[in-house]
Amino acid sequence: MTVGSFDPGGETAGALSPADLDTLLAASGDLDRDKFGLSDHEIARLGRLARTDGADWAAAVDGLGSDQIEALIRLLVLAEARLPEFESGDRSPVVPLARLLRSRKAYPAPLTPWIRAHSNNRFLPHGSLMDRL
Repeated sequence: MTVGSFDPGGETAGALSPADLDTLLAASGDLDRDKFGLSDHEIARLGRLARTDGADWAAAVDGLGSDQIEALIRLLVLAEARLPEFESGDRSPVVPLARLLRSRKAYPAPLTPWIRAHSNNRFLPHGSLMDRL
């Protein structure tokens, strides 16, 4: 009998479902709540999805309004700062969400200063320079 080892990097996150988006949108409604009102199970699952290598964020939110996407950006910025499960560095979903808002010409000018004031992630909101080359 062998005993396996747990590799958190080896676990796949799965697809970002409409239910996941609904949960995140509900959490974005009150950014001052402890853990944004998310359960520990939701934090663990959504934290794995909070990386662009874990889910296709741009495709998942394509049907959402620009205000909803901005709310998700604000939630994800604060979640990364407050919840270790959401740490994502240059793989943050904020990057493709910001790009989507820019492509819609709906990116609000005050959003970038707000992101920089609330995040230590140096890649937000533009992403890695290597990804842009």
